[in-house]
Amino acid sequence: MLTETPFRPREKLLEKQRLFQSIQRHTYLKGPMDKVTSVAIPIALAASSLYMIGTGIYNMSNGIGKNE
Repeated sequence: MLTETPFRPREKLLEKQRLFQSIQRHTYLKGPMDKVTSVAIPIALAASSLYMIGTGIYNMSNGIGKNE
């Protein structure tokens, strides 16, 4: 009977399990690149949207950029 080979060796899997179970952080921040996707990108999106809102309010206050 043929058996399918696993995608990863068992040793690598156990090593990853020990790593993720030993870290005392939230699940979405446990990986090596998770801070970029869970923290930096939302902060960048919020900052750019606040900048655009501020620019729009300034333009409306001073009557700049109107279509006539």
